[in-house]
Amino acid sequence: MTATQVSTQRPPSTEWRERVAPDEDERFARYGEQFVDFQRRRTQRYGNGRALHRHQVLALKARFEVLTDVPEHARHGLFAAALARDAWIRLSSASMNVRPDSVPDIHGFAIKVFGVTGPGALGGTTDEQNFALINLPSFQSGSSHEFAGLIVALSHGTQAALKHLVRTHGLIGGIQRARRGTALLKRRFTGYATECFYSAAPIACGPYASRVRLRPAAGDVPADVSGGWAADLRTRLAQGPLVHELQLQFFTDEATTPIENAAVDWPESRAPYVTVARLTIPPQDIDGAAARDFATTVEESKFDPWNALVEHRPLGDVMRARKVVYYASQKERGAV
Repeated sequence: MTATQVSTQRPPSTEWRERVAPDEDERFARYGEQFVDFQRRRTQRYGNGRALHRHQVLALKARFEVLTDVPEHARHGLFAAALARDAWIRLSSASMNVRPDSVPDIHGFAIKVFGVTGPGALGGTTDEQNFALINLPSFQSGSSHEFAGLIVALSHGTQAALKHLVRTHGLIGGIQRARRGTALLKRRFTGYATECFYSAAPIACGPYASRVRLRPAAGDVPADVSGGWAADLRTRLAQGPLVHELQLQFFTDEATTPIENAAVDWPESRAPYVTVARLTIPPQDIDGAAARDFATTVEESKFDPWNALVEHRPLGDVMRARKVVYYASQKERGAV
């Protein structure tokens, strides 16, 4: 880190605020109905499954270890004590359709950490902490209104999505957004062992707000993945454990690290990531009968950012919408 980088950094702040719109309850309920509608249409084609991230690439068992040198401002909730806990991982492709790995897509890395106890973000108590991460540092849409509108349009096909973008942003703006979205999908994905994954939107960390990044340990390099993402991980796990660092990036000020705009990638030059935990995926069978049973259990489980300690409750408009939409989707597939 250079002296210039250090000089531009700002300290974590607790002065963040959420801005809740008066129509959110009604609007989010409508999003839930719209997502369930296309979820049902896909279920008729593929069988029971999620609205998004329908294709499960692999289910894995892991250990989640909070480090001993976590900075004081990060020592809240899950990160309050240096403990190791069991975890489940669900790797997925983000599409509402089930497609081959060769088709470009956004990718998901969801983590369920067990062995926690405390007040839950959804009320009552919780015994797990979930992280729902994607391989993009921010969302293309800054608000739930934009995001839901685009996804619902996409559920009717590419042409419907393009018409929606032009209708919403004008001819030039719509085409520009379509091109940006296409470029994101065509960006080369090197694999779940070599890419960073992000919460993209913030969560609480005690009185602070932060975003989450999962970073692969140094030394991993892109591999030939022509056989598919599961095959790549099978090969890697046969050679030894896979290790990732879990990092937090803290809110500093509304202009630099906004809570409500999920399209803004918080700059590391102002808000650096801090490593707080280690995720280790040990060598394990992923093909046998027990592994298949475990994969079914994971597929039927909930990986929801709102399955969390209240000290890590999701923040911002997109996250608040996800609470309602995830629950509607979970009810539809019989997960709740």
